[in-house]
Amino acid sequence: MLVHSRKGRWAAAVLFFVLFLPLFALPLLVILAASFATNWSSVLPSGLTTAHYEAAAHGEALQALTTSLLTALAASLLALTVGTWAALAAAGLERRQRAVLDALFVLPVAVPSVVVGLAVLVAFSQPPVLLNGTRWIVVLAHTVLVTAFAYQSVSAALRRLDPAYEQAAASLGAGPARVLWRVRLPLLLPSLTAAAGLCFALSMGELSATMMLYPPDWTPLPVLIYAATDRGSLFAGSALAVVLMAATLLVLLAVSRIRTRAAHR
Repeated sequence: MLVHSRKGRWAAAVLFFVLFLPLFALPLLVILAASFATNWSSVLPSGLTTAHYEAAAHGEALQALTTSLLTALAASLLALTVGTWAALAAAGLERRQRAVLDALFVLPVAVPSVVVGLAVLVAFSQPPVLLNGTRWIVVLAHTVLVTAFAYQSVSAALRRLDPAYEQAAASLGAGPARVLWRVRLPLLLPSLTAAAGLCFALSMGELSATMMLYPPDWTPLPVLIYAATDRGSLFAGSALAVVLMAATLLVLLAVSRIRTRAAHR
């Protein structure tokens, strides 16, 4: 630890809990409590029920969860593919060219996501590529929004790689493609899985751009949560939010296990 004294560690721990509990843990606990409530007339919820979760496991809510999972999975895979390819290409460029490429990939993160949604809507509402009104425009917007994180993660990992491994493989007669497939990508696997998990989590929670683009037959869960709370169904919306968090955490735990195994290799 950076704090070496015992009093300093205690002070850091107290400060952490003082900041963590009210800013992060308490709001999540409130949502969890609200998801089991029928009304909230005092400090604690009353009228405990599981009806909100029973509704979340059927019909529109279950379809929305499936839509979110499929959208996040597709966007994460596309973002990881494009971001990794671009990072590998940027590693061989000169410094100025690499800076331009970095700026291009960071641009969607530097502007509000609603602007990205509007840009995608305008760009793909006319032939020759007409995606408006289809599920693919939602997947495309999510991919644009999260690719920057995959690109930055892989770029940072590439800068930390020891070139001796690639040089040794090349000296033994391995071609560029074999070096990439058997040396570079395995060494990048922990960073690739971390980038995939980050892209997935960001896509699962994306709302602003999605609200501008989603068709009626492709409604992600964040849109359903917003609609429920907008109608005043705060407790049903809280249950859907807990389901969204739980699904995201389960996928991230699976990705974390893959990352741990890749790091051990």
